[in-house]
Amino acid sequence: MTANLLEMKSISKSFPGVKVLNQVDFTLKGGEIHALMGENGAGKSTLMKILGGIYIKDSGSIFVNESAVDIVSPSMAQSLGIVIIHQELNLVPHLTVMENIFLGREFTYGKTKLINWRLMRQQAQQYLSQLGLSIDPGTIVNELSVGQQQMVEIAKALSMNTQILVLDEPTAALTDREIDALFLVIDSLKQKGVGMIYISHRMEEVFRICDQVTVMRDGHYIGTETIAQTTMDQLVKMMVGREIKDRFPKVAIPLGEERLTVKGLSQKGKLHNISLSVKAGEIVGLAGLMGAGRTELAKALFGVTSVDHGSISINGKPVSIKKPIDAIQVGIALITEDRKDEGLLLPLSVSDNLALPNLDLLSSFGFMDRTKERELSESMIKKLLIKTPNSEQKVGSLSGGNQQKVVIGKWLATSPQVLILDEPTRGVDIGAKKEIYDLMNVLASQGVAILMISSELPEVLGMSDRILVMHEGKISGEFTREEATQENIMLCATGGEKHAG
Repeated sequence: MTANLLEMKSISKSFPGVKVLNQVDFTLKGGEIHALMGENGAGKSTLMKILGGIYIKDSGSIFVNESAVDIVSPSMAQSLGIVIIHQELNLVPHLTVMENIFLGREFTYGKTKLINWRLMRQQAQQYLSQLGLSIDPGTIVNELSVGQQQMVEIAKALSMNTQILVLDEPTAALTDREIDALFLVIDSLKQKGVGMIYISHRMEEVFRICDQVTVMRDGHYIGTETIAQTTMDQLVKMMVGREIKDRFPKVAIPLGEERLTVKGLSQKGKLHNISLSVKAGEIVGLAGLMGAGRTELAKALFGVTSVDHGSISINGKPVSIKKPIDAIQVGIALITEDRKDEGLLLPLSVSDNLALPNLDLLSSFGFMDRTKERELSESMIKKLLIKTPNSEQKVGSLSGGNQQKVVIGKWLATSPQVLILDEPTRGVDIGAKKEIYDLMNVLASQGVAILMISSELPEVLGMSDRILVMHEGKISGEFTREEATQENIMLCATGGEKHAG
């Protein structure tokens, strides 16, 4: 390890009415991968926004290469070799991959300042190849998958003279193959002396690639540990201030009759003869690689997209689902993968978001009953332990875990019989994950049938009564809780036709 590349000493930051950071320390060495962990709302993002020049610290000192600096803008941070890859994608969707990679830094011809497209394409291809991507640099970004867009962000970071690279939940939307490619790139940057700050709620990743870990809680620095000399249980205790006994608190619940029955569901080019069932009180995990058709299936069941063939039954009765309102009326709720774009209206309040799918319940003669709306929002805030100053707080200002609880809350208010959860704990801290798992147990005990889509195999294995695996739009495997292992799930996910039992 080299000398300290970055030192942040006694950093404090307040917003009106709340102290977000209180005397926080953080140190990064060259060639080190340093995890920054803590629950949502611990202050990690605020600390990194100060490093990136988005926020100005109230007090404290920052040293880069042992020289004191005042980072007052993102451009100044970039000039110091600091690059942050944010969890929320920061690309211009209607521009090409190469235009995004070199945005504001385009290659030009001499005095004419005409763009040298040939050189830009060559350079972009070089960075994409380093990530193992076979994307044409001339592709429009909004034609790419979320995972591919994330890799373009990383390619953009590689194209800069990066000394300090901050990766905020970089694998949240990536396939296992893309994650492996990313980790190879991270390792190569490490060998070149780049210091990396790795923010992730995925404990397995932190223990796989990180050297050190710093934990924050409620805006305070809790401590720094060497990964090789600590355990997951110790980190969890540091993060939440208490021990969490079971990461996956699955409860055995007697199963009832079939709530959801799907037969021969097909959608041209996406879904092929899908048949499945979920019983009352059952949690069925749906595993598979990105692009396998899991989210497409969820959207088809909820009426977001139409199907060509097949039937859906609720409690043994065939139903016709042409649009989402049809699904809601027969008792199906969908918690979407992308909470910010598809699950919430960020400028609106917590109360407004909770009310949206429940307008029929909350209105009389076409007018909203504000008393009923307030009662609903206060009930859900209390039930789901949503951390918000009040129900009128804009939902966009909440942490990721609390935003996810609002999404869950608005659908719970519809009293669903079938709940489809698409990546329910993505970007959510370990404490909030436990709360979501506990809620799933409660709902299952009340007879709700749950179909849970997840890319985290430990989560699928830990919370499912039964597991279905998808590959290229088909169900390629089915396992009981006892039969399922990571190995046989991955075999089916990659095209191995293996059915247990």
